[in-house]
Amino acid sequence: MSIKKHFFLGISFLLLISCSGNEGNPTGQGDSNNDLTEKQELAIAYFKEIALGFEFGNASEVTRKWASDVVIFVGGEPNEMLLNELDDIINDLNDLIKKDSIMVTTTGDSLASNFYLFLGSGEEFERRFEPSEGYTASNYGLFWVYWNGNNELNRGAMYVDLYRPAALNQRHLLREELTQSLGMAKDSPKYTDSIFQSSYNNGTATKFSELDEAVIQMLYHPEVSTGLAASQVHSILENIVSEFIE
Repeated sequence: MSIKKHFFLGISFLLLISCSGNEGNPTGQGDSNNDLTEKQELAIAYFKEIALGFEFGNASEVTRKWASDVVIFVGGEPNEMLLNELDDIINDLNDLIKKDSIMVTTTGDSLASNFYLFLGSGEEFERRFEPSEGYTASNYGLFWVYWNGNNELNRGAMYVDLYRPAALNQRHLLREELTQSLGMAKDSPKYTDSIFQSSYNNGTATKFSELDEAVIQMLYHPEVSTGLAASQVHSILENIVSEFIE
């Protein structure tokens, strides 16, 4: 049984993404650059595994990211632990994407937000967010993102269940779902210390790993535009990866 699923709304279609441990191989690896270190090559491979397209559905496997600030409104039953955790996650994300012009912030005004973060029961989330109806019974964390014709993300929503998962898993889900909502939408079974770990039992990281940080920084680097396929982004990543990982 799947514990968490991810949903993505594009211009006119819905994609159901399940965290089910599908390993696969990164596509479009390109020719290896002998000047790169092993870690740098791993970072590029992980980027292309995590940040191109979605697990399932027919959306193109290209880069997508926010071109404007992510303004989060928190609803539901937020507790002090998760609000503090959210502050830490936002600070970490803003530190990593500082080379770009966007910021992740929160607001107390729902009308001023473009991202809805719900903390509470699945049943209540379904009442408040219609696209989630029928999906929370077997899922502790969910997220949705919307994008325009330029593959720029512009709206989103997510939920973390506060009643079924343990506190550690809640913290992990909060970091994972929010980070994936920024455009790194796939999971991977490869690294247990990664926030993108596909196994719920292994996915307990509450900090970004070194590879996670490199993926986030590369996606939000000014030279990485939206709409790039693996073959197009590979040489760009080779040129910038040394800025983030030795």
